[in-house]
Amino acid sequence: MKKIAIYGKGGIGKSTIVSNLSVAFAKKGLKVMQIGCDPKADSTIALRHGKHLPTVLETVRRNRDFALEEVVMPGYGGVACVEAGGPIPGLGCAGRGIITALEKLKEKGAYEIYQPDIVLYDVLGDVVCGGFSMPMRSGYADRVFIVTSGENMSIYAAANIAMAIDNFKGRGYAKLGGLILNKRNVRDEHKKVQELCTEIHTSVVGELDFCEIVQEAESLKQTVLEAFPDSHMAKQYMQLAEQMLEQAE
Repeated sequence: MKKIAIYGKGGIGKSTIVSNLSVAFAKKGLKVMQIGCDPKADSTIALRHGKHLPTVLETVRRNRDFALEEVVMPGYGGVACVEAGGPIPGLGCAGRGIITALEKLKEKGAYEIYQPDIVLYDVLGDVVCGGFSMPMRSGYADRVFIVTSGENMSIYAAANIAMAIDNFKGRGYAKLGGLILNKRNVRDEHKKVQELCTEIHTSVVGELDFCEIVQEAESLKQTVLEAFPDSHMAKQYMQLAEQMLEQAE
């Protein structure tokens, strides 16, 4: 089982990328589980055609002895979809909520029961607190990929995430697999991202164009690979999936 965590600044398009990667891996014949680790709980929404999932945290609050079928539901391509969820607004810590959700899934034997070939953790990375760093620790993920553009705040967040990964080296935690460049067509974008690669000692594993097709698919409440399977963007997601598999070996 390959376990991959994908981090990035809020609003960078990370969940869109993760959902398309899930479909790309499924198209390669792999059993995929996607776990959204963002309090907004919308990571898997394109895989489920706009239908929200009951989150692990809200289900735990209702019944601690819940069945996995209540929180693990199928999405497009047979992807097993999970949303960790967050605390009641104004009460509790979102990071702590992720810890609780992941521990519950492990306690319930989710990985053994569903036996995915690949698990994708979609993680908010503006601030890498203890809770949000959970997927890169304790054996949950083997590799971390960071989504960035050439925008300054995105690069800043990516550098912080890379620093967190570096702080964990030597403990057997997840390793940095590389950057995913989600282009915003800002000035000197490639130059800025390459400078970041040099600074954090990694490389770009794949590039995704800034393209209206992505927004069109979102308006249809679908992934690009479902809505526009023959598009150049669909090919880019498939190529990225292949490159990530190679890095995760």
